[in-house]
Amino acid sequence: MNPAVMLPPSPDRRWTLTKQLGVESAVVRFWGVDEWWEYETLLETRNRFADHGFSLDVVEDRPPMERTVLGQEGRDEEIETVKRLLRNMGRLGINVYCWVWTENPVGVIRTSDSIPDRGDSLVTGYDHEWLERAEDHPAAGITEEELWDNLQYFLDEVVPVAEEAGVKMALHPDDPPVEELRGVPRIVTSLERYERVLELHESPNHGVTFCQGNFAAMGEDVPSAIRRLGEKIHFVHFRDVEGTPESFVETWHDDGPTDMAAAMEAYQDIGFDGAIRPDHVPKMLGEEDRAEAHAGYTDMGRLFAIGYMKGLIERGR
Repeated sequence: MNPAVMLPPSPDRRWTLTKQLGVESAVVRFWGVDEWWEYETLLETRNRFADHGFSLDVVEDRPPMERTVLGQEGRDEEIETVKRLLRNMGRLGINVYCWVWTENPVGVIRTSDSIPDRGDSLVTGYDHEWLERAEDHPAAGITEEELWDNLQYFLDEVVPVAEEAGVKMALHPDDPPVEELRGVPRIVTSLERYERVLELHESPNHGVTFCQGNFAAMGEDVPSAIRRLGEKIHFVHFRDVEGTPESFVETWHDDGPTDMAAAMEAYQDIGFDGAIRPDHVPKMLGEEDRAEAHAGYTDMGRLFAIGYMKGLIERGR
């Protein structure tokens, strides 16, 4: 498996730090880039990474899909954009597409980004009580079965294109994995539901982003879940949380409830050979005022996490 880091599409200090760590596998998210799914943008990005010694292995982003999720007029045009993305990724040899379903239109939610942890480092957390007080989202009222029907329609359209393009689609869990958020159901919230998603359109190109923190919050035994999903795991977010779907905090990678060594052994046992990146790291001393120090994605915590991951990988060889 390949330790990877999520990086912006243009070089900055994070690129330099990542190279110094000996990491050559890149995951990209296109913050603030318009129509990033077009061939020219992906080509320039792919070659920019290559020019600096990186292999661009995963696109972790999503074109607008709100109409698709909600089954509204205009979804076919949105789906055509996803198809274009997949075809362009295939042409450029970018092998994995990490995407989400019911996370949007509500979004990834944390209710705090400054919870004190070890040595006064700061971590993020979620408390569902605060979202229960929020007003309903405009999409509230859609039913769970409508979301399942809309997902079926989407998969039937795009998975054959992923197969033709040679791109693996890796579905990320709903985060947080609660049953409903601001009146909108969430359907990718358990291992059993994941298996139902995979059964909607069976294909070797339709698989999973195994985000360990989400599976831990679901109450799953992470190593067992890895073995259960097996070859369907196309991409990994290596992280941990303490708590339940309704109330959890992120943890240091070596200080959560999951046996991380056993998780790494499970990936090796199933023959996973894709990208595995650290996710949602603590914010450490001196990072509070950095402009790019977005909670969960700061540099020093990622440096620690990569070293920890490399040690676990070497331990299992």
